[in-house]
Amino acid sequence: MKSAAFDYVKPGSLTEALGVLAEAGEDARLIAGGQTLLATLNMRLSEPSVLIDITNVEELKGITLDGKHLRIGALVTHTEIEESDLIAKHAPLLKAAAPHIAHRAIRNLGTWGGSLAYGDPAAEWPACSLALNATMIIHSPSGERRVAASDFFIDLYTTSLEPDDILVATEIPIADSAQVFCFQELARRHGDYAVAGLAAVAQKQGDMLTQCKFIFFSVGATPLMAGKTQSWIDGKNLNEQLIVDAVKTAREEIEVIADLTNSAEAKQHLVGVLLERALKQMMA
Repeated sequence: MKSAAFDYVKPGSLTEALGVLAEAGEDARLIAGGQTLLATLNMRLSEPSVLIDITNVEELKGITLDGKHLRIGALVTHTEIEESDLIAKHAPLLKAAAPHIAHRAIRNLGTWGGSLAYGDPAAEWPACSLALNATMIIHSPSGERRVAASDFFIDLYTTSLEPDDILVATEIPIADSAQVFCFQELARRHGDYAVAGLAAVAQKQGDMLTQCKFIFFSVGATPLMAGKTQSWIDGKNLNEQLIVDAVKTAREEIEVIADLTNSAEAKQHLVGVLLERALKQMMA
């Protein structure tokens, strides 16, 4: 099947891109890496009247250190994140997650911003952005606004982006020496979508974890934060019994959804498996 006919525009600046997007209206679509959009175009799941290619917009590129925050441009590819020294030093969770994304050919083209804007609940970056307290920097014709990751992902493939919005970049607080992390993903084969996954970060103080963030993905309509489990672990000496109790709490609070090949019961079981592995790794 071939895509429906559409106009193609390639703006050279953010201002120009915003102007084209505002003029085209809700029938326009942005394209960067195109690893998701091209497939939906060919299957006619998406039929835009205008395709706006933003790959020449310099304001959307680059990974930079800005004070106590790491700024990741929306056009940064998965491979750039995987190979970045700044990411490895200041946001190591992202470096750990990157190799799990599909295959090298897709990582070379797919973008950070594209993954976040699409809001796929099985994707790695939305969960990581939640775990790392990321802030989305969004521009529209009316100006800039900032949205916390916790407010950005609304429902299945639905984010807080409006039709005339462009996700420009993301700011992430840099990791300090006390931060520990774990990224776990279970898939039938490497490169497949995850059956279940977990992005976890915390501050480690002796035998205690504090400021815990446990974000499960590919188990619900959005990445899911295990708030009760975080509170259960936070500030307590970690031992075998606490881990058992935390696993039970996580399985009770995370409302999983079955998919085409995996039952809700299987995913609920994996929630506990992933959490147990993460806690033991973070304390090792």
